[in-house]
Amino acid sequence: MIVVDTNIVVYLLVPGRLSRAAEAVFRRDSGWAAPLQWRSEFRNVLALYLRRGMLTLEEALSTMEQAGLLLQSRTYEIKSREVLRLAAESGCSAYDCEFVALAQDLSVPLVTSDRKLAVKFKSTAIPLQEFVRPARP
Repeated sequence: MIVVDTNIVVYLLVPGRLSRAAEAVFRRDSGWAAPLQWRSEFRNVLALYLRRGMLTLEEALSTMEQAGLLLQSRTYEIKSREVLRLAAESGCSAYDCEFVALAQDLSVPLVTSDRKLAVKFKSTAIPLQEFVRPARP
């Protein structure tokens, strides 16, 4: 199991330049988990794509349903104390720290496209491209 940030879910389900990388993450570990807030963040991205004409309403609804199925049994509520502690220590947003807190709580890596998280939480957060890079012998 791994925790993925919302952008990784977007890259998997909405075709784009990082879709192949997200597909490689999924092939490597399909047990994706996320905090409850992923839904709101994902809907916000879909709303942006709707406004820009990149998706129709039906496509956005279908994509939301696919995402819900992907994460339905691995969506977790996070304790505010831990999120706020991480945010205070790192200077990262509470939104981002929810993903970090979940990964730490589950003792699994967080795969992220957020460079700041990868820098601030080196022992927890792994950049997308690094996670899918083939291991060197």
